[in-house]
Amino acid sequence: MSRTLITNGRVVDPASGTDRKADIAIADGKIVGIGRSPAGFQAERTIDAAGCIVAPGLVDLAARLREPGYEHEGMLESEMAAAIAGGVTSLVCPPDTDPVLDEPGLVEMLKFRAEKLQGARLFPLGALTRSLAGGVLTEMAELTEAGCIGFSQADVPLADTQVLQRALLYASTFGYTVWLRPQDRDLGKGVAASGPLATRLGLSGVPVSAETIAIFTIVELMKSTGARVHLCRISSAAGVALVRAAKAQGLPLTCDVSINSLHLADTDIGFFDSRARLNPPLRQQGDRDALSAALADGTIDALVSDHTPVEADAKTLPFAEAEPGATGLELLLPLALQWGERSGAGIVRALEVVTSAPARLLAATDAGTGIGRLAEGGVADLCVFDPGLEWQVQPEALKSQGKHTPFSGYPLLGRARHTLVAGRVVHG
Repeated sequence: MSRTLITNGRVVDPASGTDRKADIAIADGKIVGIGRSPAGFQAERTIDAAGCIVAPGLVDLAARLREPGYEHEGMLESEMAAAIAGGVTSLVCPPDTDPVLDEPGLVEMLKFRAEKLQGARLFPLGALTRSLAGGVLTEMAELTEAGCIGFSQADVPLADTQVLQRALLYASTFGYTVWLRPQDRDLGKGVAASGPLATRLGLSGVPVSAETIAIFTIVELMKSTGARVHLCRISSAAGVALVRAAKAQGLPLTCDVSINSLHLADTDIGFFDSRARLNPPLRQQGDRDALSAALADGTIDALVSDHTPVEADAKTLPFAEAEPGATGLELLLPLALQWGERSGAGIVRALEVVTSAPARLLAATDAGTGIGRLAEGGVADLCVFDPGLEWQVQPEALKSQGKHTPFSGYPLLGRARHTLVAGRVVHG
C-alpha cells in the first residue's frame, strides 16, 4: 500500500478534541503519525492541505444507493462517487431495495459490489420484517452474519404493535439495534406537514402526532424489552421533547435529523415545488429551530443527508404525486458547516455530528470500530476540505444520478478537496 503525507493542514478531530496544525502520515491504510512522521517514513505522495481542514471521513447514517432494483434512479457507481466527492467515507443504507434486504445472499452481494468499487465503506441495514410487510420477522442472526449492522422498516411503518414488541424483544436478546423512523401508519399518509401552509395549498397533512405517537409507543416498548433503538430523521419540536425525556431516563435511545429538516421549513415548498416533497415532510420554523438546538446540545446525536436519488420523471409531477426524496450526499459537509456557524455550535460540533457521533452508533455493533476519528494506529479514513471555498449547488454538476434537491441554486461554503478511504486517495 502507498504511503501518503498530508502537510500544512489544520487537523480537527472531535473525538479527541484535537484542533491544531499538524502533518498526518499514512501507511498501509493506517494513520502512523500525527504531528510527526515515524522514523524512516518516506511518502510516495504528498498532499498540501494549506488553508484546508483535515478531518475524519464523514459517516452518513441515511443514504439510499438504489441498488438493487432502482438502477434507473441511482447505481452503486454513481452514488459511491457522490459520497466520496462529498467527503463521506462510511454510509448506512436502508433495506427498502427491490428485492428487499431480507435475505443474507442479497446483503452479501451488495457488500461485495460495494467493496469491489473501493469507494466508501458500506453498512447495510437488514429488513426487520420479511419484504417489509410487517408480519413475519426476518432471520436477524443470519443477516447479521452477512454484514447487517441493524434492522429497519425504512419508511414503512409497522402497523401491528405486537410485531414491533416481538421484534424489539428478539433484538434485545441478541444485542441488535433496531432503526425506526417514527411515523404512525394511518396518521402519516399525507404529503405535507399539517399547518396553515398545507391547508392553503390544499395538500393532505401529516400531523405532529404521527411522529409523537410512534415515539411514545417505541419508548414504552423499549422499557419493557430493553431494546436499543435508533430513531431515524425526527422532524418536530414535540418529538425532540420526547427523545430528551427518554434519554433522561437512561434508555438506550439515539436519533438523527436530516439536512432537509435542519435547514428548511414548510414554507420552502413555495408554489408546489416538488423538490421539497420529502419524507418526513418539512415542518414549521419552530420545529426547525428546536431541531437545531437539540443537535447542538446532544439530544439529537447525528446529522444525516437522507440521500434519496429520484429520477426526473418521478419528480416532475404535481406535488402530491411526486416521489419523495432528494439527493444529499454532496451537500452534507457544507450544510453541517453552515449549521455550525449559524447556530453558534461551532465547527468542532458541526464535524462531530457527521463523524465521531454517528461512528459511535456503528461502533456499538463492532462493525464501525475505528472510523469517524483520527488516531495513530487507526484507520486512515480522512476528508481534506477547504472551509472557505464558495460554490453554488448546481444539480447537473452533482455526481449523484439523482439531480433533484431543494437546495438547488443555494450558495454554500466548504467542499472536499481530497477523500481517503483506508489510506487510498479516492477523490481529489
